Amino acid sequence: MSSTVRKVAVVGWGAIGRVVGTALAEGRVTGAELVCVVDNRALGEAAPVRQATFDEAIESCDLVVEAAGQGVVREWGERVLEAGTDLLIASTGALTDDELTKRLLAAGPGRVYFTGGAVGGLDLLQAVRALGPLDTVSLTTTKLPATLEQPWMDEELLRRMRTATGPVEVMSGTARDIPVKFPKSTNVAASVALAVGDLDAVRVQVVADPAAHHTRHVIEASGGHGTYRFDVAHLPDPANPATSQVVPYAVLRSLAALAGRTGQIL
Repeated sequence: MSSTVRKVAVVGWGAIGRVVGTALAEGRVTGAELVCVVDNRALGEAAPVRQATFDEAIESCDLVVEAAGQGVVREWGERVLEAGTDLLIASTGALTDDELTKRLLAAGPGRVYFTGGAVGGLDLLQAVRALGPLDTVSLTTTKLPATLEQPWMDEELLRRMRTATGPVEVMSGTARDIPVKFPKSTNVAASVALAVGDLDAVRVQVVADPAAHHTRHVIEASGGHGTYRFDVAHLPDPANPATSQVVPYAVLRSLAALAGRTGQIL
């Protein structure tokens, strides 16, 4: 890693990976160079650089950007880090698995990073931890019904979601439970929990709303030292409405920081 330019592999050429990879290929992230793309489909000329296997990517790059889902983190996370390659995780929901998180934090010499994605205020929640635990932390995520449908849902719940004329609660639980049930739609829950430092302390409500033209995340937290509320609403990505349009740009911001761009406020 003696080079001043980070050699980057992007894993996943979907709604997130395409935006991130294209920006890298066009030289829009100072100090970072896209070397290869990893995807389980043959991309042909769709990718701006060579398509590689995961093993080839680890060997030729010093930073891997995961933009392909929680399964990639589970299967490859440790191997990336043990090879001395850094890992930037977009699918933070994978880190609701305590054992996996412990193994990733213990692995090395590569380092693991995550990006907040579609939500803000995580830096403040991290800072607040130093003052003592929060009494309550909640997250309410509201999305279009079709983006929340899952194979485990029964016919009654699916019917309620598909015929809804207003908001419908789909599920409530902790940040440990929800991302497992909605692996492509609720990574924000895991990101909030990582900032707070406790998966079980964050109560999550998932809401389906046919009028949700914007994906909305509302975080509310309170403790003896203060109260906090963050309310964000994003346009869904047109190619993949389960994710917000802003997510790849959050990944690019994290990449710029890791590449050492000057003047960056984390």
